[in-house]
Amino acid sequence: MVKVLFVCLGNICRSPMAEAVFKDMVTREGLSDKIYVDSAATSSWEQGNPVHQGTRQKLKEVGIRTEGMYSRQLQDDDLSADYIIGMDNSNIKNIHTFIQNRASGTVCKLLEFAGENREIDDPWYTGDFEKTYQDVLKGCQGLLAFIKAHNL
Repeated sequence: MVKVLFVCLGNICRSPMAEAVFKDMVTREGLSDKIYVDSAATSSWEQGNPVHQGTRQKLKEVGIRTEGMYSRQLQDDDLSADYIIGMDNSNIKNIHTFIQNRASGTVCKLLEFAGENREIDDPWYTGDFEKTYQDVLKGCQGLLAFIKAHNL
């Protein structure tokens, strides 16, 4: 089974959006038994909080549910993920700090799978959940194509 972990600062906006979008894609492709999807935060600031209302609303508009999703902090057992995917350069730096030379999966930014070396803006600060959704969707589409080509 291929394990994918999406990571952002608080695990209430971008990474749960990516988790929900990617799970939806994986389910629609009939690959739920082959790809495991989760998300986590690099900080404990939002620990236990539900998905941000803006993320919930945007995903509801496209028919994706977030019930039962709550923020959690990155843990040692997350290092078993094949892909640990951050949303911005700060996330990537924090992930590497957490790993500290331990064995882990591939660490990269989500939009790298869409052929773009840029960050996904945090809608907590920008308020633009639509732009974040479009970036997450683009990255997840690229990621799924990559996994299908290289892991399945």
